[in-house]
Amino acid sequence: MNNLYTGTSIIEIDRIKKSLKNTKFLARLFSPQELKYLMKKRFSVNKTAEMFCGKLAFAKAMGYDFRGCKLSEVSVLTDFMDTPYISLSGNAKLKFTQKHCNMTLSVSCSRNYATAVVVFFNKN
Repeated sequence: MNNLYTGTSIIEIDRIKKSLKNTKFLARLFSPQELKYLMKKRFSVNKTAEMFCGKLAFAKAMGYDFRGCKLSEVSVLTDFMDTPYISLSGNAKLKFTQKHCNMTLSVSCSRNYATAVVVFFNKN
């Protein structure tokens, strides 16, 4: 891969607040690891919005290659320092591996909006 791929997403917090009332939203779009994390955070609307934005930003960075993948195969998690990262499974993992690159994720949230940026870059 000789190119840099970037995906970005922004979403209104109120949209996620409404979606949290629908259990199908959570079950369809979030992995078991993410749901466990969200339970610990009492389904914080801001954390949910950041995670959802991270998924969408990843899908946008993948572009056409995301076809055949599910958002639930893209897990937005945090490490021991609360730094966000993406863990992949299924077709998303397979297709990303074929790109032979690494990625980085940044998420942010304000009172009204959540945003995320994913960048794919060459392996050294």
